[in-house]
Formats: sequence, C-alpha cells, structure tokens
Amino acid sequence: MSDAYAARRERLREHCSASGVDAALVTRSANVRYLTGCPPCGASLLLTRERVLLAVPDDLPPDDTGEHPFGEDIPRLTVPRETDTVLAAAEAAGRLRVRDVGVEEHDLTVSRHHSVTELLADARLTDLGRAVERLRVVKDEREIADLRIAAEIADQALGELLESILVGRTERHLAMELERRMIDHGADRAAFPVSVGTGTHSGMEAHQPTDRRVEEGDFLTVVLGAQYRGYGVSTARTFVIGAAPAPWQVELHRLVFRAQRAGREALGPGVAQHVPDQAARELLQAAGHTERSPRPVGHGIGLEIREAPRLGPTDMGKLDNRVPVTVGPGVHIPGKGGVRIEDTLVVRPLEEGGPELLTITTKELLAL
Repeated sequence: MSDAYAARRERLREHCSASGVDAALVTRSANVRYLTGCPPCGASLLLTRERVLLAVPDDLPPDDTGEHPFGEDIPRLTVPRETDTVLAAAEAAGRLRVRDVGVEEHDLTVSRHHSVTELLADARLTDLGRAVERLRVVKDEREIADLRIAAEIADQALGELLESILVGRTERHLAMELERRMIDHGADRAAFPVSVGTGTHSGMEAHQPTDRRVEEGDFLTVVLGAQYRGYGVSTARTFVIGAAPAPWQVELHRLVFRAQRAGREALGPGVAQHVPDQAARELLQAAGHTERSPRPVGHGIGLEIREAPRLGPTDMGKLDNRVPVTVGPGVHIPGKGGVRIEDTLVVRPLEEGGPELLTITTKELLAL
C-alpha cells in the first residue's frame, strides 16, 4: 500500500510543478489520509519536490495491531499536543527555504492562514484549491475493494434488522441498533448518522430519528452506511410494516424504484453528470412530484460521504471510469410519508458489465 500512497503524492507533485508551486501544505484530514494513510488525527502534510514530511500529534494512538497505519517510509515530525501541526509543517517549510507554497484555503481557518503567512513571510502562498480532491475522484481497485466490504457490512446489518420485530420500536432505537450492528460486523464506524423514518417521516431526506414508534401500515425508510478503512458507502431502502401495503404505497414505491433504476442505468464513463439526475427526475415529474428546491440525485463517495462529482440537474462535467457514486431519488408526501431508494455504485464501461452495484439489499417492497 505504501507504493500506492507514494504514487498519489507523485501525482500531486506533478500538479504542483505544472502550477509553478514548490511545495504543498495539505491540511484537510481526508486528503492527508489519501496521500499517507494517516487516520484523522489533526495531522498535516508538507510535500516538496524532493521531500515529504508528516506532522502528527505526539498523542496519536496506534491502531488495533499496535502500529501506526502509515508507512515507515514517510518521515514524521512529532508535535506536542498543544502545538498546531499546520504551524509545525509551515516552520519546516521555512527551514527548507521553500519559496512557493500551495495551501488548502478551503480548509484553513482565517486564523491558521494568517499564522502560516507570518511563518512563511519570505515565501509566496497560493491556493492549492481542491487539487487533492480531484485526484481522489477516480478510485483504484484497492479503494473499491474497501468500498465493497463497507457495502457488505451495511447490507448485513440491514438484513439482520429486517428479520427482527419492528412494531413498537422507536426510530431512534432502530438507528442505534443499526450503528451497533455495523461495528459488530467490522465497520470502523457508521459512515454518517443512521436515519430511520417511519410513518409520516418516511421518505424524508436527512431525517433525524425521533421517538416515534413503528406502527402497522407504516412506510419505514432506512438510510445507512458503513465505513471501512476510511471508505464509506450509503444506501437507502423503504419497506412497509404489516401484512399488505396500501395501493398508494405500492404505486409510490414502484415509481421511485423505476426512477432509481433509470438513474443507475444512465451511469457510464463519458456520460454528463446531469444525465442520471435527468433520467430519474423526468419519471418523478411526469407523475406530478416536483421538488421546490431540486436536490441532486447523487454524488461521489469515498473517504468523505459527499465527494465530487455531483449528479445534479445543472452539473455539466463528465463521469470517469472507476468513480463510486450514489443514486438515490425519493418522494415525500407531507402528512403521509414517502419512499427513498439509494445505492452506491462504481461507474464502469459496458464492456466491463456496466455500473457495479455495491449495495445489494433487495429494493422490493417487502412487508415486514
């Protein structure tokens, strides 16, 4: 794995060289992890044309094996807990007499940026922008393998929950149980707070679980994702509680299922980012479901739960091969409830079988 991290750093060096930058000061946690393997801990990375230096807190805990997860080939600067690793890395850049330094302005606070500027008074600071985030968009097969395992963990936790008694339990309790089950099955943690919505809360986006109890006849929407080795996935499913769903529930679920399938099938290398959204949205709008503020049907996913690219109605970029994305349309009818169905997939060309589905829990309208 150390070779993979070294290759990623070399790609960043090439970007810096093309931009006329001598060094990059990387501070965003996910970007530091992408380039070194160092877990989120407040570490900062200084990357020059010839050197690499990882500034880490002196109280960095070891992983389960008793070792730190990043390679011994990366020189480390141990920083006292009360000292900002960004400033320690900036001081190191000053000692190396680096003249042009790219910093992640979208990550640094105004105060930290001001302090770095003072420490590097003889250097020119430029905005590195989202250069590392752009490198992260296309995943290698090791990253995709970690995403597969994360998806398997989420599917397993959800499958076990569906086999238990749900009536009478609260949204909050079910969400907590799902998070526990994912950790029990090997997840680092939940990739994001699990959302469980029942009855009138079903189908809502970003719903925070409440003490509402599951009742017979309810729609039940579950949105969850596991994180494994830093990589997270997202999936959403909607079920019905009771022996038989009402006609309106069958009709609404079928509509969202068709829209989600259309969005998935529209994925492919070279496809404009707005096309999957358009494919799903046209079906929903034809049935009379129009959002006041249209939300993207999906987005990239990986070390962060929301990454580039965005799959929205106004996004004009094109998808690449080996890009993991979510596709998750939904409809919520105020006062009644709704349906949300989401998958994590990897963009693949047709000659490789088309989009690779990672989250495989059934999307059928199960009566639980």
